[in-house]
Amino acid sequence: MNEPMIYLGYIAVILFLGILTTILSKKIRLPNVLLLVVLGIVMGQIEYGGGYLVSFPDVFIVSVGILALVMIVFDSTSRLKLKEFDKESVPAIELTVVSLILTIIPLTLATYFFYDVPLSIALLFSAIMVGTAPDVVLSLMKDVKNKVLELLEVEAIINTPLIVIIPFLILEFIEAGISTETFATQFLNQILPFIQQLVVGIGSGILVGILIFKVMKKAYSEMLSPLALIVAALLTYVLAEVLQGSGVLAVTTLGLFFGSVYVTHKGEMQEFSSFFSYALEILVFVLIGLIIQIDLTLRFLALSLSLFLLLVLLRYLAVNI
Repeated sequence: MNEPMIYLGYIAVILFLGILTTILSKKIRLPNVLLLVVLGIVMGQIEYGGGYLVSFPDVFIVSVGILALVMIVFDSTSRLKLKEFDKESVPAIELTVVSLILTIIPLTLATYFFYDVPLSIALLFSAIMVGTAPDVVLSLMKDVKNKVLELLEVEAIINTPLIVIIPFLILEFIEAGISTETFATQFLNQILPFIQQLVVGIGSGILVGILIFKVMKKAYSEMLSPLALIVAALLTYVLAEVLQGSGVLAVTTLGLFFGSVYVTHKGEMQEFSSFFSYALEILVFVLIGLIIQIDLTLRFLALSLSLFLLLVLLRYLAVNI
């Protein structure tokens, strides 16, 4: 069997098993994201002919991941009202800052002592773990609505540029050597890129939104309009990233813009984007499970569980302060 047919078969099997897993998750009332990742981990451990049975090229996994991120964020934010987003933005910023301050030091120390890694690597790991992925949060909460969940949705979107900048700041700090002067210099050097990510991200979303929705207001095609919506979301993400902005923030802006303006047959287009994002959600979280390699020793599992419980506790404290 040729290679394209093998990969196509893998995708078909993953989607089929993903649908069954999602049905199971609804019956046992567990997040389908968790079960999909577990499914991927199990599939990734199956060996055949001296290698793993299911595997994909890295570029394919990254591309599908970005596509899923774009569609999930757009689909979820297009259903948010701009007034709700604006109302929750200040508490979300406060939650991001408190969570960062409260989490990063204890988690760094725990990682350093548990895994015997350099302190700089432990700090880098903690900075990454502070963030909440918008695609995961929005996927988990799309069927439930209350004030707390709306706050967490907005926080996941707002903290993305910040959590991207901080690890790069730490990496530059590590490479340059540890000194107060170096840290101050690197910190100041990252302020402009951070502002640029925000401005370019929001600007890209508004620009593409104005252009695409101006056309959609005048003309609607049952087949082409939903496709144009997907293309607009992808173009928005790519444009923002090419211009050194936040792609997630750009797609969020586009989604909020779409949710707030009048567009003919908006409901039908949202249904199409939801269907597309749901298929990608199943595929991408199983793929994440496929690339996870777990050390199944008792010590590693015990330390990982302890670190996870510490992270949950710190997150709980951050939310309740």
